[in-house]
Amino acid sequence: MNTVNPNRAGLVFGAALGGWHFLWALLVAVGYAQWVMNFIFWMHFITPPYTVGRFNAEIALILILVTGAIGYVSGYVLGLLWNWIHR
Repeated sequence: MNTVNPNRAGLVFGAALGGWHFLWALLVAVGYAQWVMNFIFWMHFITPPYTVGRFNAEIALILILVTGAIGYVSGYVLGLLWNWIHR
């Protein structure tokens, strides 16, 4: 079985999670986030209980960095576990 490079797995997961939240921050910045959130809740038969706040670049950067770091650590750990299970 092939081994996984934990660093690469971490980078991929981190980029995916950070990138997803970058897109969310972009939606907030351009004013479409509330519509998207309302639509997603509507598809799930839920009345939207939340209101999207005003865009703040510093908070957006924190969101992207924290979720990117969480994604990196998760991917790294999953890579290590994969290699451990498949040795």
